[in-house]
Amino acid sequence: MAGQFEKFALIFKARKAGLDKATYWNRNMGARLPGPPCFRYVVEFVVQFQETPSTMSRTKLFSRQAWDKNASIYEVIRTMPFNAQLASGTLSAARFKHYITQDAHYLIGFGRALTLAAAKAPNPDRIVQFAKAAEGALVVERALHGSFFKQYGITPRAFAQTPLSPACHHYISYLLATAYAEPYEVLLGALLPCFWIYAEVGRDIHARARAANPYQAWIDTYAGEEFHAAVRAVIAATDEAAADVSPSLRVRMHAAFTRATQLEWVFWDSAFRLETWPV
Repeated sequence: MAGQFEKFALIFKARKAGLDKATYWNRNMGARLPGPPCFRYVVEFVVQFQETPSTMSRTKLFSRQAWDKNASIYEVIRTMPFNAQLASGTLSAARFKHYITQDAHYLIGFGRALTLAAAKAPNPDRIVQFAKAAEGALVVERALHGSFFKQYGITPRAFAQTPLSPACHHYISYLLATAYAEPYEVLLGALLPCFWIYAEVGRDIHARARAANPYQAWIDTYAGEEFHAAVRAVIAATDEAAADVSPSLRVRMHAAFTRATQLEWVFWDSAFRLETWPV
């Protein structure tokens, strides 16, 4: 009888942990839950019950769900040629110049979307948080871009005359359309990937960057604790917003997170290809 209690205790732990079926099975079933077939069917039913959206929303944070669902896209981003060469310091100056120029354009649109998140925020603390995030995007990060602009001889006039690339235009348009048309919760789902993916990419590149990397200032900014603290705050705000939403609204948050994650890849890839308008 004690063995049966141990088995059901493990089921309860798995449900609390919010593990998916495959992970639960690999971690617990094969080695730790021997038993007759009928018991395995019971466990299988419990795991399947755990995986329904309504039960997952009660046992697993939105941010963890969203990251896990898009982990394969992040891995493609982490290992894509642009970031691999950024880490090795072999990325061409032309590609980085294209990237930094388009990223400066992007930050203007991103800052506008953050101000709309502040306007839609449900309480004063979140209003202040997203207003400051907009300021950070437009002041702090643009200071980083400004140092590279000086290095590459990009004048304010040259910057203003450089059109948004198709990828940059697409990403900004998506964020602003979401900011205007969608509720606060979905907007946070769309904004979070830019914060989170940059933090993870920055940390990853910092760990493998070669010495005397010409892009060390960029790497240090996004691997630094100040930026990571801001990212953790946005993750917390998004999880707070998702806590009591309906299942259908949670699905829309996930869709926004995935689309923005995809657009992160599109943006970096466009810089590597030195993308311009084809017509």
